[in-house]
Amino acid sequence: MSTTEKSTNVPVMTGADILVHALVENGVDTLFAYPGGASMPLHQALTRYQDRLRTILPRHEQGGGFAAQGYSRSTGKVGVCMATSGPGATNLVTAIADAKLDSIPMVAITGQVPTHVIGKDAFQETPVVEVCRGITKHHYLVTDVNDLPRIIKEAFHIATTGRPGPVLVDIPKDVQIDTCVPDWDVEMNLPGYRVLQRRARPEQIKQIAAAIKLAKRPLIYAGGGVIAADASEDLRELVAKTGIPTTLTVMGLGAFPANDEKFMGMLGMHGTVYSNVAVSEADLLIALGVRFDDRVTGKLKEFAKHAKIIHVDIDASEINKNKEAHLPIVADVKQVLTELNQIVEPPEDISQWRQQCEDWKQADPLHYDTSYDGILQQHAIDTLSDITQERDTYVTVGVGQHQMWAAQFYKFNQPRQWLSSSGLGTMGFGLPSAMGVQAAHPDALVIDIDGDGSFQMNIQELATCFCEKLPVKILLLNNQHLGMVVQWEDRFMDGNRAHTYLGPIDHPEARGEGSGEFAVERYPDFVQIARGYGCGAATVSKKSELKDALLEMINYDGPFLLDVEVPYQAHVLPMIPSGMSVHEIIKE
Repeated sequence: MSTTEKSTNVPVMTGADILVHALVENGVDTLFAYPGGASMPLHQALTRYQDRLRTILPRHEQGGGFAAQGYSRSTGKVGVCMATSGPGATNLVTAIADAKLDSIPMVAITGQVPTHVIGKDAFQETPVVEVCRGITKHHYLVTDVNDLPRIIKEAFHIATTGRPGPVLVDIPKDVQIDTCVPDWDVEMNLPGYRVLQRRARPEQIKQIAAAIKLAKRPLIYAGGGVIAADASEDLRELVAKTGIPTTLTVMGLGAFPANDEKFMGMLGMHGTVYSNVAVSEADLLIALGVRFDDRVTGKLKEFAKHAKIIHVDIDASEINKNKEAHLPIVADVKQVLTELNQIVEPPEDISQWRQQCEDWKQADPLHYDTSYDGILQQHAIDTLSDITQERDTYVTVGVGQHQMWAAQFYKFNQPRQWLSSSGLGTMGFGLPSAMGVQAAHPDALVIDIDGDGSFQMNIQELATCFCEKLPVKILLLNNQHLGMVVQWEDRFMDGNRAHTYLGPIDHPEARGEGSGEFAVERYPDFVQIARGYGCGAATVSKKSELKDALLEMINYDGPFLLDVEVPYQAHVLPMIPSGMSVHEIIKE
């Protein structure tokens, strides 16, 4: 950084220093960044701010992107990641797309080749802005160092306002090196981006209250928008005042406590039978911060077909997109709930409805075979839930059967303590997102419940956990298969195995001819791999030893992997096949 100063006493700064200083001024205290040729000046600047900004080095740019998400999802703050140009930038693409679908505020910064060679197929050049145009909330290619203070201010504003989402800032290397006197008081220039005060009108609030008062079979259907708006306490107040049974999407878990008697569990394809039945029988559906996605609704014509639908969402594009609402409200769900709670009265009499919901819960509870000699995935998660309920615990997951079982059997009573790649369904999300959570909450217990297929997609981040002193715990439910795909093969494809066994191709299981038992030599040896990275590790296959093994994992001073041998024949149930309705639900 130059010491030359103008009369304003603002020093001349390089673009790299301007960027890092702007991050700090925007409240960033943790950054996940992997260096390369086109981002070296940025990393040099980061060393000058290491007393104010922690830079964590992932072992893959995708890992850094998901770690930034873990930081953001668990705090509500903007997650920030950084990569170099070309392959570094494209390695961030999946994490960016994931953040877009799950509405996660994130700023992704990429180095770019110098401006004079852009478009000339220079070494490690990719047009990352063009690549990411459809998966970002907004994007920038910075061509003038003087624009950096404004652009970073705008990036954080866009990422956090309205419906949150990812913003990409692509910075050529010459802009990073160039100098100027930064204007920190510069105004934002966003003529096409108007964040209106998305407030429900008083008459709309009164309409909701009136509908609740008259309802005989009301149901609240809440999602990730409630958590994003920090409206979980307002939702709980509404339920306490009205007594309305409540179901949550996979993104909404924790917004309402799982241990509340009015909780109907998760809704949708692998949701509870009783939540799906309740939606089909409700006469009023209060949809809060949700988008009626296909994994929730199944056959749209059958979904909530008897109900008057009230839909509240911050994003106008979600209203009437999939399911027409009788009372559509484009507004901040927290404002709606806050004002609704001031005037709402409980329905005149829903005792019969409440009893019916309870009867459905008793008739079709979530269950698994408790007599099984070995360890079932559901049992492992259920046991983990029991022994961690009194601790400050965050749970991340990969994608697959283990993800749905965790959503079903782990009891989430607080928001932001469950992290799942829900919209994009990205395998490899679990471990790196847990790193981001652990960085944000160093004293918390952070557990990645993962499957062996998903885990191997970012297994290299074990190195980050060890080297950066992030004591993440990995509960690896190891069935040697791509379990969810196997389940679909079994249910809909006559059990034909099509590349879903993760062991050697000459093993009988690869042809679907195995006995169902594991080979003596399991593949790979995850315990040896974890120890090779410096992490603690153990394996368990006996039910009688599970609890002690979990406690060893939890109490270990550092990152720890517990490899749990589980069968691949287990299916996630209940299940509503894609495009079907609750009437076609599979229970056994």
